[in-house]
Amino acid sequence: MRLFGERVRAVGDGQWGDPTPCTEWTVRDLVEHVTGEQLWIPPMVTEGRTIEEIGDAFSGDVLGGDPVGAWERAAGAAHAAFTAPGALDRTVRLSYGPALGRAYCAELTADCVVHAWDLSRGIGADDRLPGGLVEFALKEVMPYADGLAAGGLFAAPLEVPAGANAQTRLLALVGRRG
Repeated sequence: MRLFGERVRAVGDGQWGDPTPCTEWTVRDLVEHVTGEQLWIPPMVTEGRTIEEIGDAFSGDVLGGDPVGAWERAAGAAHAAFTAPGALDRTVRLSYGPALGRAYCAELTADCVVHAWDLSRGIGADDRLPGGLVEFALKEVMPYADGLAAGGLFAAPLEVPAGANAQTRLLALVGRRG
């Protein structure tokens, strides 16, 4: 979340409508998506609510007139929810079934890593990702990479070039050319 937040704070005033590697999303759409994901965390992890109980509470424009502030508030609340005592051992009821909080946190961490790259590309920032985060995300994504495209949020995996570094392998798994 810190890396993605750094990129959000680096978005220039005139860049919110710029394209990203997520072909259907502008910079604002991408930040909206990741911010929206953070908003779901407190009610699901802290309160034990289901997707059905939350309903459409986070539909529509969650960024408003202050995208950076909206991100900061959502990320802060999500961080607090995941770092609360016992949060990672709680069962969270996700769209695909029950999962431990730690699995949900790992999934969202990998998503933030990939989307930090997307946002970096969208705003023309340095798109090199920290090695530890890349390795973490790669391990998280590998078991279900083939199914990501079916969910509609990622492109189909690309062929990984021989000798590719970890970041290139991660990006290829989620349909991006690094």
